Amino acid sequence: MPPGFPVGSGPGGAPNGVLNSAPIDYVQPVLHPVVTAKQLHQSVMMEGNLIHRVEPQYPAIAKQIRLQGSVIIRAMISREGAIERTEVVSGPSLLARAAVDAVNQWKYRPYYLNGEPIEVETQITVNFVLQQ
Repeated sequence: MPPGFPVGSGPGGAPNGVLNSAPIDYVQPVLHPVVTAKQLHQSVMMEGNLIHRVEPQYPAIAKQIRLQGSVIIRAMISREGAIERTEVVSGPSLLARAAVDAVNQWKYRPYYLNGEPIEVETQITVNFVLQQ
């Protein structure tokens, strides 16, 4: 026995080196429900399928303080080509609402896989630039 271990114990102070001395018959497995994830197709090249684009309204307060920047949005495009869900990934919060409001009105040609229209997750960048 290495020095520093009490007699009858193993590493970590477990009796006889066994961490769980309960008989195997008493161990109950923990069952977790099976989660089936819907396969998402992600595309950052959906711009070529964009058929209706609405430009965002520059927020007045952002103009006053001369705020410029990019808002990056993660969006789900439905099988019909409509924007279904949006999530702001990054960008100035003063510009984010205007970007999301505009993108929610965009329309895409459906994306096909094996001849069937599918949902596609994409990333959209909306740039806000003030006129000089």
